[in-house]
Amino acid sequence: MPSSFLSRRQLLSRMGHGLGGLAFAHLLRAESMASPAPSGGFGPLPGMPHFAPKAKRVIFLFMSGGPSHVDSFDYKPVLDKMQGKPLPDSYRKGRQQLPGMSGSQTLFQLKGSSYPFQQHGQSGAWVSSAFPHTAKIVDDLCFLKAMHTESVNHDPAQTFMATGSPLAGRPSAGAWVQYGLGRDNKNLPAFIVMVSRRQVDQPLSAKLWGSGFLPSKYEGVQFRASKDPVLYLSDPPGISRETTRNVLDGLHELEAAQPKALTDALGAAELDARLSQYEMAFQMQTSIPEATDISKEPEHIFEMYGPDARKSGSFAANCIQARRLAERGVKFIQLFHPGWDQHSNMERDFPILSKEVDQPCAALINDLKQRDMLKDTLVVWGGEFGRTCYLQGRLGKNGQGGRDHHPNCFTFWMAGGGVKPGTSFGETDELGYVLARDGVHVNDFHATMLHLLGIDHERFTYRFQGRDFRLTDVAGQVVKQILA
Repeated sequence: MPSSFLSRRQLLSRMGHGLGGLAFAHLLRAESMASPAPSGGFGPLPGMPHFAPKAKRVIFLFMSGGPSHVDSFDYKPVLDKMQGKPLPDSYRKGRQQLPGMSGSQTLFQLKGSSYPFQQHGQSGAWVSSAFPHTAKIVDDLCFLKAMHTESVNHDPAQTFMATGSPLAGRPSAGAWVQYGLGRDNKNLPAFIVMVSRRQVDQPLSAKLWGSGFLPSKYEGVQFRASKDPVLYLSDPPGISRETTRNVLDGLHELEAAQPKALTDALGAAELDARLSQYEMAFQMQTSIPEATDISKEPEHIFEMYGPDARKSGSFAANCIQARRLAERGVKFIQLFHPGWDQHSNMERDFPILSKEVDQPCAALINDLKQRDMLKDTLVVWGGEFGRTCYLQGRLGKNGQGGRDHHPNCFTFWMAGGGVKPGTSFGETDELGYVLARDGVHVNDFHATMLHLLGIDHERFTYRFQGRDFRLTDVAGQVVKQILA
């Protein structure tokens, strides 16, 4: 055997995990047989994008739990005037009245917003006093006032927003984007997720950023607020980077030494892709610490993002991180901020949540804008559904009442990346209860997002178990009215 090739014994000796290596080879073969791997490896699929994109990347600010649209960006003066009155019978009988999540829900007492609305900017957008910083950037935003979904519970609603289906097992939007468009930075994943460090009783599942039936290399990589932002990335104790480099070189040499018939049987494309993953992980050991170290940001940046900006794991710190990742070519960055499920104690909790995200969101828009990045960065803000216009429970003197889940209508906003700034699209009725015009379904939102990235959602498919799947399933229309 030529001296440049490694024997099996030499390779297993270097790896130090002989049986694990053999088992891994078996898994490689199993995965290569389970699903086809795109020929482009970590690059874009052939022919992608379908047309010139307006956005190069997406930053999705996901408010987990469902923020109240009637307390944030959907002004309803009639609702304020009807404060304390029961929900009219015409709504309860003829407009898809939904049962309360609480078994004791018997009253449907209307509740106006506790946060006065005012118009702002040249666009005259209505924003509640709970979002004073967002109010200053309304001329950069496009509000979708008539978003809607079918799912009334958190898990299926979040899964629907993340994957285009309420059923678990489908690829997330970020995985689809990475699958189609590849990645621009060989040292970083194309899809990165961060979850705000908060004490909440509603954990978020990794299926929301999973790859589903796509190859696992497309799933989102979660960054955590710790000395090791990515789990299991650091070398084990006693293993140097030089040793890791030698192991990787050995794997490459071993693959090159194998007969073509054997590599084809194992799935040459899958083997090449997996080796590329290992190379990326090796590069990430250097790139991740640099990308996640925000301590060297100038003081004015921390002041811009607010008092929580220096708190590791806060939404503000994650927003700074998102901008840094966007600068480094990451295509899909998703920030989850949990805590918006306010069935009770809304008067106490809603202003806390809005304060945590308001200034960082506005700062992120301004930060991207001053770096000339907003024009090709699509920023999205919203949750899995809205909240009811009626009270859940009783609004006592201690503010113990709240609002129920409401999928009929809710508000998103988008900025940059090819959407019309300073606009609003869609409208809800006078109580913020049902759609009045120009509704945007979750599938429509996904179709529009893909369109801005240069992807025709109807042509963007993946065959699995005999069927062609897509992010928008068998629905979805691009909302052309909001395109710049």
